[in-house]
Amino acid sequence: MFGVTILGNNSALPAYNRHPTAQIISLNDQLLLIDCGEGTQMQMNLYKIKRSRINHIFISHLHGDHYFGLPGLITSYGLLGRVTDLHLYAPAPLKDILDMQLNVASTILPYKLHFHFLEKEEIIVDEDKFSVECFKVFHRIDCWGFLFREKKSPRKINIEATTRHNVPVELFKQLKEGRDVMVNDNLIKNEDLTFANRPPKSYAFCADTIYTESLSEKVKAIDLLYHEATYLKDKAEKAASRFHSTGEQAAMLAKLSNVKKLLIGHFSSSYETLDEFLTEAQAVFPNTQLALEGQTFII
Repeated sequence: MFGVTILGNNSALPAYNRHPTAQIISLNDQLLLIDCGEGTQMQMNLYKIKRSRINHIFISHLHGDHYFGLPGLITSYGLLGRVTDLHLYAPAPLKDILDMQLNVASTILPYKLHFHFLEKEEIIVDEDKFSVECFKVFHRIDCWGFLFREKKSPRKINIEATTRHNVPVELFKQLKEGRDVMVNDNLIKNEDLTFANRPPKSYAFCADTIYTESLSEKVKAIDLLYHEATYLKDKAEKAASRFHSTGEQAAMLAKLSNVKKLLIGHFSSSYETLDEFLTEAQAVFPNTQLALEGQTFII
């Protein structure tokens, strides 16, 4: 499964039972955490997230509503006896912040915490089944978005056909790559042993950013785009002055980028209800949904 679970969808202040930004990406057997606002651990407990399966954490920027939950999570891992390495991708100053907090508490972690500094647009994770790229967004401070891509072989094994032709497992990799194979001196065509695989899916997380059409090139034609929508369109000037976007602007970027589906979140605490955000965004880009806490969106 490739999906995103929303743990927090609010902006700077927790309000109306909404929490600061945090999301869990489920990708096959992997769980990836994007941002870690205050209360993230409690949300993990509420929504039955197995935190032990998280080996990669991505922090978009160093405003507190995007990382204040991280020191607690890192410490909790130590208290729970974690020994598996943990990889953290974040702006470089976060290392000094965490080191200071761990040092003043005389905390020694029983696992290795690897820091990966976000310094340029590049692929930051490249594993067998997925990759992650970072890209610049435009906020008041250094801020990053993340693009998650599945890796899929072009072909999928037809187990019934391979069993019938006595194809050894050692040849499955060649079959997945679309190659014909030799079995008992007989050449068997790839299409007789495989099915066409579905295209790989993609998810982009656009962290806090002013509206800019330049981001469309970063997220062109992806399957699911998350874009901040801090204010309604009547507060567009306020949004721009604070380097944020409106729901309507998020929809404009989705339409321009030709994405398949849009999620909007990071709602200002000045709004108790969120229906107007959906109405304004869907008027521009109909396939829009609110990033509601506890919901999992399959990509």
